[in-house]
Amino acid sequence: MDLLRSGLFDRLERFYDAVPRDAARAEEHGGLVLFVRQGAGWPFYARPRLDANEAPSLADVAAVRERQRELGLPEAFEWVHETTPGLLAVARSAGLAVLEAPLMVLDPAALPDPGTLTDVPVRMLDAAAPGFAADVAARGAVAAVGFASAGTARGEAGPAQRDAALAGLDDAALDEERVRTADGRRLSALAGTPAEGALASGMAMRVGEVAEIAGVATLPAARRRGLGAAVTAALARQLLAAGTELVFLSAGSEDIARVYLRVGFRRVGTACIAEPAPVTP
Repeated sequence: MDLLRSGLFDRLERFYDAVPRDAARAEEHGGLVLFVRQGAGWPFYARPRLDANEAPSLADVAAVRERQRELGLPEAFEWVHETTPGLLAVARSAGLAVLEAPLMVLDPAALPDPGTLTDVPVRMLDAAAPGFAADVAARGAVAAVGFASAGTARGEAGPAQRDAALAGLDDAALDEERVRTADGRRLSALAGTPAEGALASGMAMRVGEVAEIAGVATLPAARRRGLGAAVTAALARQLLAAGTELVFLSAGSEDIARVYLRVGFRRVGTACIAEPAPVTP
């Protein structure tokens, strides 16, 4: 199938452009748009303008980076290589390090039952539950510890490090989580046991009939138990049950992509994530 003619990448571009817009203002800089978050929350990125007639230039990248520094934001850029192929060379010439992440789309027919992937229970977060705030905090703590030790290898960090990383959300951020969870724009999942607590977490962002699964993380001490795959499968199943037609994600590495292959995701392209290259002494 010709993915460009089928409209897949166009649907992905519209999703990427839509996700930040209800929580950020958009600033256009040539062929790029910078999303500046309004209020508390994780800062957004810059990406190619949806309606741009030309690919972003080196001058566009420089202007956005200057604006990001002025606002105290991370110098972060994201795009799909197949949609904007020329930006990869431009970003690297600007001194940015680019992660080329496998971009993967779910084949619903290949999606397994989460219970076949692990014996650890997986549950979805409920905005109306009394423990919702604690669950959101646990999701964030698991992600913080998991992403601090990237990859799929087992490690030492476990529940103690998760508990040390727990941080409460302010009222505005918690209200946003509750509203978006209640109306289906955001889904979250936790895998864990009563004795160990939350061991893996993940979330999904939904706009209409398209959704992205992101932030799937497992405590290093709990890896190699099928938890990341089970969390991903649980999120995907919930999305499909809600009528989502296109479910996708970006894998942080080829090793991580192999986990998602087990869940029914298939590679269709490359998602590029750029930030300043580390300064070597």
